[in-house]
Amino acid sequence: MIKVIVSGLGNTGREIIKCIENTEGVELFCGISDYDLKNSDLKIYSKFEDIEGKADVIIDYSKACRLEEILNYAINTKTPVVIGTTGHTEEQNEKAKEASKIIPVFKSSNTSIGITVMLQLVKTATRLLEGFDIEIIEKHHNRKEDCPCGTAYMTADVIKEVRSELENIYGREGKHARRKPNELGIHTIRGGTIIGDNDVIFAGDEEVLEIKHKAGSNMIFAKGAVMACKYVVNKEYGYYDMNDVLLR
Repeated sequence: MIKVIVSGLGNTGREIIKCIENTEGVELFCGISDYDLKNSDLKIYSKFEDIEGKADVIIDYSKACRLEEILNYAINTKTPVVIGTTGHTEEQNEKAKEASKIIPVFKSSNTSIGITVMLQLVKTATRLLEGFDIEIIEKHHNRKEDCPCGTAYMTADVIKEVRSELENIYGREGKHARRKPNELGIHTIRGGTIIGDNDVIFAGDEEVLEIKHKAGSNMIFAKGAVMACKYVVNKEYGYYDMNDVLLR
C-alpha cells in the first residue's frame, strides 16, 4: 500500500483525496495545510517538520512558496515527490532539478492526461505548419494568482522546441502593435469559475487550425497526480513529467 502525503488542501488537493480514496493500492497518510478540513478524519499538519511517521510519496498542490520546505523534507526522508503547483521561479525550478539527483522528482504544471496528449499534437502541428502564426490563449477562474498559467508556458516551450526563433509576447496594445513574424502570442483571461481552458491557434493563409483543451473539473488533475505518484514511488531518483508516465 502506497502511503501519500497531500500538500495543499484547496480545490485540487481535496479532489486528490477523493481520488486516493477510490484508487486501489494507495492510501492517505496525512495532509499539509494552514487550514483544517471540517468533518474529516485526515491527520493534518501545518508544517512538514511536524509529521510523525514515514510516508511513501508526497503530492504537492499547495503554493509555490512552500517548494523549498517540501524538497528539504523529501530529501531528508528520501521521499519521492509529485509537484503540480505552478508559479515557481527559475531558481525554484533549478532546486527541484538538483533534488532529482537524490530523490525522484515529478514536476508538471498540468497533470491531466488530455493536456499531455494536446502538447504532443501541438508539437506535431508546429512542425508541419511551417510559417503559420501561433497564438496561445489560456482561461482560468478569477482567484488564480499566477499569470500566464503554467500550462501556457509548457505549451510555449513545446512550440519553441520546433521553432526556436519565436519569442513570447504577452498581449498587445497600442496603435503600432502589428504582429511580427517571430512572435508567439500568449494571452490570459481570468473570470468566474473557469477551471482551465487552453487553446492554441495556428493561423495561416486562408486557413486556421485550433487545438483546444477544456477542464471539466479538478478531478482530471487529481487522477494524473495519483498516476504520477504510483509511477515515481519505486524510482531511485530522477526528474520526471507526464510524458514519462503516459508516453515513454
